[in-house]
Order: sequence, then C-alpha cells, then structure tokens
Amino acid sequence: MAQLSLRDLRRHAVARSLFAPTTLVGAVQRLGGFVQADPLRAPARAQDLTLRHRVKGYAAGDLERRYPQLPLQEDFFINYGFVTPELRALMHPRTARRVWDPARWRQAEAVLAEVARLGEAHPADVDAALNHGTVQNWFGGSSRLSTELLDGLHYRSRLDVVRRDSGTRCYALGPVWTPAADPQAAMDALADALVQKYAPLPAASLSQLISMLSAAAPQWRERRSTTLARAKARLAHRRVEGVDWYWPAGEDPSQGWRIPTKVRLLAPFDPVVWDRRRFELLWGWAYRFEAYTPAAKRVRGHYALPLLWRDQVIGWANLKVVAGRLQHELGFVERRPQEPAFDDALDDELRAMAAFLGL
Repeated sequence: MAQLSLRDLRRHAVARSLFAPTTLVGAVQRLGGFVQADPLRAPARAQDLTLRHRVKGYAAGDLERRYPQLPLQEDFFINYGFVTPELRALMHPRTARRVWDPARWRQAEAVLAEVARLGEAHPADVDAALNHGTVQNWFGGSSRLSTELLDGLHYRSRLDVVRRDSGTRCYALGPVWTPAADPQAAMDALADALVQKYAPLPAASLSQLISMLSAAAPQWRERRSTTLARAKARLAHRRVEGVDWYWPAGEDPSQGWRIPTKVRLLAPFDPVVWDRRRFELLWGWAYRFEAYTPAAKRVRGHYALPLLWRDQVIGWANLKVVAGRLQHELGFVERRPQEPAFDDALDDELRAMAAFLGL
C-alpha cells in the first residue's frame, strides 16, 4: 500500500459509503445492516435522507410505506433504526441492563397477553384495555405506562414492530430467540458491522463504537474490551498524521477512489458525517446537530444538512417547504465555490431533493 494521507482517507470515506444506488434492502446491507432513524422531519426524516443517496428512485417515506413487506425490522443497535434479520439475530435474546421488578413484569405479562389477543397492537388499544396510567419518561415528561412497557418488551426481545400508524409503532409477538452458540463470535460480527458502516475510523472512534455495543447486546457487555482488541488485530490499519486509522481488511484507501463532481446534502446522521471526531479530522471544522439546541444558541440552524462538494464538506444547508416549494439557505465554512460546476451541481441536488419530497 502506498503512503497514506488524510486526503486518501477522506476520499475512501466518501466513496465507500456513497456507493452506486441499489435496492432498498441492498443499501441497508451495504450500510452494515443498519440505518439510523430519527422522528424529526426537516424536510424529511433522517432515514429517508440517508437512503435517498443510496437507493434507486427513492422517495421520502418509502421505508415506512414498504416496511411491512420488507425483510427489515425496527430495533436498537448502537442507536434506534432499521436492521437486517442477520444483524438483529446477533443481538437477541437481550438481557436488559435495567432490571424490572416482579410487579413490573406482571404488568408486562398483561401487555403481552393483550398483544397476543389483538394480533397487532396499537399502544392506544393496549392502554384502553389495561389502563396502566402514566409514568415519568427518560426526559422528565410523562408517558403512558403501557407504551413504555411495549417499548421495553420490544427491546427485551419479546415484541416486533410490524408497522406504523401515523408514525406510532404497532406491535406483534416476536419470535422465540435462540442464544448465540458463540457470544464472542457474535460480538465480533457486531463490531464488523460498525466498521463496515463507518470506516475508515480513527482509533478513538473505533473504541467508542464498540463500547456502544453495550446497548445492542448488554448481556455481553463484559466482552467489549476483548472485542476491541480482536477487531484491531484483524482490521487493516495505518498511522496517518499521528492518528491510528482502521478499516476492513482487503480495502485500500490509497487506490484512487473516483469521486463524482456532485453536491450532496447529507442527513445529520449520514454515515459520512455521523462520527464528529472523524469529521473534524477529515474536514477540519466542527459540525454539530442543533435541533435540540435553544434557538438563540444555534450557529448553523435547526436541522443544518452538511453540504458535500466532491470529497469536501464545505458548508451546510437549511431546507424548508413553503407553499409547496423547496426553499434553501446555505452557509459555508470559508467561501462559496466560484466555479460554475458547483452552481450546476447544487441546482441538480436541489431538484433531486424536491423530487424526493414529491414537490
């Protein structure tokens, strides 16, 4: 392998993630078997903004519309999203770190019985039947206890999400899971899925991601240190400008990746920009997701989309739909590119975004 530079790693990161558009399931498989979800729609949900670059003819909402017929499941990996059956099978059955006491389990068993009776259960129907009342949720507000139990049972391998009703998860009884015969092999495979999605990774980010597997498979959290050591031993790696970087064995970041002359507006959780540590190393500035930042303290906007031009993230865009038309505001780290090719590529991306949104 030739001498590596940050430019090589940057082009490697862009080219391997923004592959030629394929099928919806094929794209999720190429993304390590997982696409992160987020409920905010500005101007579309994060999962749709991620898939639009990687799925042929993708339109906003296609994942949710097609979900009941797809071999994908909503589940928690290192965060919440959609996973392939192969990835999901590596994580279950889960033993949650938060232990329910016998009283809470009796309530949960009542929920399971009601889901079994209904076949497919909307949280409102379960709550109407059981009248469990409310409980304080993790961000200090109140939620229906039945809804909290449904979510908890889903995480604990007892329920599947079968569809959404106006954005609300509807559940059915899940399969009976067989524990992994080799837990360490399962953890290694989970680590490989993370590397497949987010490589090339600086060493600190690789360590952080593998530590996050304690949420994916809390029953094996004591194996995280061993999993990290084994990953470092089998992955390709190189030290570049004082930082150790890792990527799948067999890939060559120095091979001269082809980067199209395109503008892409990326979701805040797109794999290209998700790791903020890697982002700063590759592009030299700090991007922050500010949707939950008080408006007066925002620097770039409520839902600023990183703006990728060729292999450089040079700024951001805030988009909104007004009277059926897409409006945009751009910001740049330094200055707007002066070459006509940028203006043409930006116009192409905005037209593609409008079509994706059905405008």
